[in-house]
Amino acid sequence: MMWLGVDYYPEQWDSSLMDADMDTMLELGCNVIRIGEFSWHLMEKTEGNFDFSFFDGVIAKAKEKGLRVIMGTPTATIPAWLAKKHPSIVSEFEGGMKRTFGGRHVYCFNAPVLYEYSEKIIRALVSHYKDEEAIVAWQIDNELGHEGSDECYCAQCQKAFQSYLKKKFCGDVDALNETYGTTFWSQEYNDFDEIPTPMATITTHNPALRLDWERFRSQSIVDFAEFQGKLIRQLAPNAVVMHDFSGGGLAKHVDFSAVAKGLDVVAYNNYPVWGGQREPIAPHEIAFNLDYMRGLKRQNFWITEAIMGAQGHDITGYSPRPDQAKMWSFQGFAHGCTSMLYFRYRGATKGAEQFCYGVLDADNVKRRKFYEVQRCFREIAPHARALEMPIVARAAIVYDYDSLAAFRIQGQSFLLDCPAEMMRFHKSFYSRNIPVDVIPADADISGYSIVITPQMIIHKPEFSQRLQAFVQAGGTAVLTYRTAVKNADNNLEFGKKIPLEYSGFAGVTVVETESLQQGQTFPVLGSGAFAGKDGTGTIFRDMLEVSDAEVLYRYGDRFYDSFAAVTRKKQGDGTVYYIGCGLDEKTADGLMQTILCESGIHGEQTESGVEVCYRGDGENTVRMVMNHNGCAAQYGGKPLAPYESRIEKV
Repeated sequence: MMWLGVDYYPEQWDSSLMDADMDTMLELGCNVIRIGEFSWHLMEKTEGNFDFSFFDGVIAKAKEKGLRVIMGTPTATIPAWLAKKHPSIVSEFEGGMKRTFGGRHVYCFNAPVLYEYSEKIIRALVSHYKDEEAIVAWQIDNELGHEGSDECYCAQCQKAFQSYLKKKFCGDVDALNETYGTTFWSQEYNDFDEIPTPMATITTHNPALRLDWERFRSQSIVDFAEFQGKLIRQLAPNAVVMHDFSGGGLAKHVDFSAVAKGLDVVAYNNYPVWGGQREPIAPHEIAFNLDYMRGLKRQNFWITEAIMGAQGHDITGYSPRPDQAKMWSFQGFAHGCTSMLYFRYRGATKGAEQFCYGVLDADNVKRRKFYEVQRCFREIAPHARALEMPIVARAAIVYDYDSLAAFRIQGQSFLLDCPAEMMRFHKSFYSRNIPVDVIPADADISGYSIVITPQMIIHKPEFSQRLQAFVQAGGTAVLTYRTAVKNADNNLEFGKKIPLEYSGFAGVTVVETESLQQGQTFPVLGSGAFAGKDGTGTIFRDMLEVSDAEVLYRYGDRFYDSFAAVTRKKQGDGTVYYIGCGLDEKTADGLMQTILCESGIHGEQTESGVEVCYRGDGENTVRMVMNHNGCAAQYGGKPLAPYESRIEKV
């Protein structure tokens, strides 16, 4: 079922508006509303006194109008009485300063009272509504790990971290000392209760300790999400459990893909613009984020917050131009969204989100934004069947939470931005209108033709074995600089060449490295099939000593011209590439064009800024065309107005 609707906060408005509001939603084309996610106090004004009568009325009115409901657990915003009674529930900044009650997500994921009181409110809420047929899904919390809530440095977190390490090392602190190499700087521990959280110190903490801290922080959030999902299913066995993820997941201290394992549905809050932005993020970056969401479970997803107006808490910025937000909505459907809700039905008059503009503004007048959403729903709804079918991609970009964390710990280059490097590869597919998955390293890769593993610095033997088997069976693997440099403990390996366990596979050994800074570049000279296609490199480079690989590019500066920069090696029925440096966009794109052609993957050329996607299968196939330009363009000989989007049967 395709759900089309709005995020509704009836508790923020006079109840007399509700009837007219829902009539307006029906006029808009809605069949669902999302409610309840920030209403803990309304549901439990004083401890233990649960009152769901307000939402009983909202749901009754929704049913009367024929609207369905997505119900949220309200744990993202703890009530003031709980923070007052149990100050330990409130998280801490690094350095021991308590966060102040008043924002959202201010709880500590390792506070026992968080679990105690969350269980009480969820148990009461779900028990009350477990047989309510109008509820089509349960949303747990809100944007887990967002806005800095993925970090807390309180005493509870330190104790939980110590317990996490004690369990990991089976109570053997000497094993931890050996693994971490704590003899360096005399950091040996006699007991787990001596282990610190990695707050500010002179120079820096042990990298192995810091990686385990990153894993612990992620697991703290995963545990809380799993706790909520299991509790909901225990009380309502047929419940659909979902969560609305924020943007920027690859930079957070939580593995979104691990959270997603416990969900029935992944949902995404899609914000191409947010407070203070001069202009939206680039179309290919929006597409990357959508593909990343689809890749969390390798299945289609929902968008629970699509925007229609300017957004910001204190500072606003760019306001979507006419039809631009509709076009972003179409782009969401093109990349795997099957249900969409707009944030928000009406802009607020009070509170921190007064300048997060909605479908209606605070004056409650239907204007362009209202009719733009209405057109979006009317045009999309007839194609629900095609849009609910899976997207089949022949290429995948693979990320690894531990490797991303390792670069947060030791960046190695001021210029290296791992998500941005993934987007650079993704752009080569996007610009050719070729679908591509963005998936975690534990996902199945066997069905792809091309697998790209940017900056996977933490070597994991299990993944290495799967990747090598993939290539032997005929696939193409693309490795990059800083691949398999460290082991799973974030340590270098004595006596072993890098890339670890890939040297023979790729036919190269990294013998030296260099980190570049702003403005620094070096020449790369094409050879063989790439002769004359010279380019430049930056960010970082591995000096590659070649054993039995073909050299495609060599470094062109006088001290390093004996080293390869890009290589290719046939391996079994497949091919492995090693890209040893950050290449300029033209050179990198030309290399990717070669890789695509070798794999028999061909896209569709369109004007710059015009995106085309195909959804569905066979006779039930639709083509979606989106003009990301603020000027007219063409597709298929037909004109496209600025920011126009269209969907049509093929």
